[in-house]
Amino acid sequence: MSLELAAILPHPPILIPTIGKENLIKLNLTNTAIKKISEEIKNNGIESILIISPHGFVQSKAFTMNLSPRFTCNFENFGDFQTKKEWLGDIGLSHRIREKLETKAPLQMITDSKLDHGSAIPLYLLTEKINKIKIMPIYYSGLTNEAHFKFGQLLKSEILYHNEKIAVIASGDLSHRLTKEAPAGYSSKGKKFDKRIVELLRQNKTKEIIKMDKNFIHEAGECGLKSILILLGIMDEIKHTPKILSYEAPFGVGYLTMKFDL
Repeated sequence: MSLELAAILPHPPILIPTIGKENLIKLNLTNTAIKKISEEIKNNGIESILIISPHGFVQSKAFTMNLSPRFTCNFENFGDFQTKKEWLGDIGLSHRIREKLETKAPLQMITDSKLDHGSAIPLYLLTEKINKIKIMPIYYSGLTNEAHFKFGQLLKSEILYHNEKIAVIASGDLSHRLTKEAPAGYSSKGKKFDKRIVELLRQNKTKEIIKMDKNFIHEAGECGLKSILILLGIMDEIKHTPKILSYEAPFGVGYLTMKFDL
């Protein structure tokens, strides 16, 4: 099996030290958890990271895969004009997925070397001290929860037969509406959603996650659920143990870091 690591990571820009500065201490649990995953990636000799992001080229009726041979990131939109990084694209994996899945799933291809922040922030933090690692970004869609889970199942068959060690990262934040000061305003559903999704993940209750009420999800104001569903589809029928490394919400947004021991 080529799938060596699977995890859920948040993507707050404040985790980038030059952006967060003195506020970084407020996300110490998250920062420590991501560093732990980064060490595992390095120590396990992982060669490629498939990252699922909510903030790239998102289409209403199709999933999107970025086929660029090279990727770059910067954080100029957040006031940081210094921090930059580059990666090679995993051309072999992306072309095999394209060949096998384009008639089985609504999948469209783009070529864009500049990464969105939902991909860039986790990748930068995970590979800051790792130079030779390839990446493959995938963006979720406006399709149903069940469609995202099934898309993950299709991806799994190609990932498991890849000849390199792969990590799959679901990038996404939980509710953006946990407090009155939160970016999307307050909703009582926010804390209920975060508590519910964390508990269902802990208990491996994937079916209940897929069937979560649409209005409840919308009211919570999240951006990570569909990334998580693709990841759960990839891990379907693979023995795994969920492990919560951190959950905190100092700015009114729920940040979950979870690893799945395989």
